[in-house]
Amino acid sequence: MHTIINDSLAGSLAAKKDFVARESEALIVAVNWVVECFAQGGKLLLFGNGGSAADAQHLAAEFVNRFLINRRPLPALALTTDTSILTSVGNDFSYDDIFAKQLAALGKKEDLALGISTSGNSANVIAAFAEAKKIGMKTVALTGCNGGKIRGNVDLLLNVPSSHTPHIQETHLWIEHMICQLADEKMFGRLA
Repeated sequence: MHTIINDSLAGSLAAKKDFVARESEALIVAVNWVVECFAQGGKLLLFGNGGSAADAQHLAAEFVNRFLINRRPLPALALTTDTSILTSVGNDFSYDDIFAKQLAALGKKEDLALGISTSGNSANVIAAFAEAKKIGMKTVALTGCNGGKIRGNVDLLLNVPSSHTPHIQETHLWIEHMICQLADEKMFGRLA
């Protein structure tokens, strides 16, 4: 068991280190876009499936409530939480449309669309990015593996260069926390 624990920890740390080595500048761009979005009166619209849906909700909660510092609430909304909308759109149209329809209803040009897909191939996340682009929103994706079909279909890709789903998801959570911490610092803290 100790070997499994140590191997898992080493793999998780390696995924984060590989991400930072390849994508730290893209992470800073993402933080700047989040800050710009809030400064322009926009909101952060988040979406994903399964564990990535939970990540979307987690990130929205960190911005609406707080991360490390007490500050004013910031407008962030996970498009993964309204079961009536999700099941209505899924039933009447397609599961592929569950996020795109919400973006069409709620999205504005000054908003920022942030989608999360471990594989980079989630059809409903790809459809949401297409809708966000029609609106004129900037788009950011968190992916793993090689970025999948999302690569090339977003303005900014934050790709975790790993094929091991747990390590991708662990790194996504770390990235989300970094976005919160750095945005807070930039707007309210030492970087303000």
